[in-house]
Amino acid sequence: MAITAASRLGISAFDDTNTIELRPHWNKEDAKLAIAAVYRHVLGNDHLMKSERLTSAESLLADRSITVREFVRAVAKSELYKTKFFYNNYHPRTIELNFKHLLGRAPYDEAEIIEHLDIYQNRGFEADIDSYIDSEEYVQSFGDNIVPFYRGFSTQTGQKTVGFTRMFQLYRGYANSDRAQGSTGTPRLTYDLSRNTVTPVRSPGGNGSLSGTTTTERGGLYRVRITKGAIGRAPQIRRSIQEYVVPYERLSATLQKINKQGSRVLSLTEA
Repeated sequence: MAITAASRLGISAFDDTNTIELRPHWNKEDAKLAIAAVYRHVLGNDHLMKSERLTSAESLLADRSITVREFVRAVAKSELYKTKFFYNNYHPRTIELNFKHLLGRAPYDEAEIIEHLDIYQNRGFEADIDSYIDSEEYVQSFGDNIVPFYRGFSTQTGQKTVGFTRMFQLYRGYANSDRAQGSTGTPRLTYDLSRNTVTPVRSPGGNGSLSGTTTTERGGLYRVRITKGAIGRAPQIRRSIQEYVVPYERLSATLQKINKQGSRVLSLTEA
């Protein structure tokens, strides 16, 4: 059930989610609609040039050789997706967007961020993408033939209420895109996830858009506990555990540095 204040919160487009699904006996026009919807959702409503389209994957879907789910996987693993949301972002921000683009919701807690950091650091980017699309949550929510949509704006079985308010930190209105927001590479949820807090929703800006959607006090120190990776190609005989205490404003940069060093975050707590 969508909330009754949808029009005031700027999410009226999701009141009655118009689910796009390739049902039995679909035709190529239906496939075109599904392809456009996948691009719009998985690419965060960002502009797509004709030269950027994944024509081979589109043809496979139109010929019934792959499902919508596999087309989503192809888009999310593409160089196009990496260029828009991976290469220039702090990795926690990439994870936030993966949740939004592939599961249609915000991360619920810090453990989910750390889980996906671990998958990426130990198995790579593509394995992390697979972990969303092959999850029971994805299968139950979208199956093989439904285009993912923003589930975070509706209450439903298996979805935590905290995800609703956190979605407002990842969503800035139906006409906006994930690369048109200020400081796009910076995580939006680090503070709330590390403290396990629920952020209240503020009134949106005019014209049904969201502006300054959440309120929270920033500050404080955070303790980052990591296991260090091996240097270069040297074998790692014994894992070294280290801890850092950093202020909030340096937290994202510290996490990025840890990731580049090949180390793994074990815990992130308030100091």
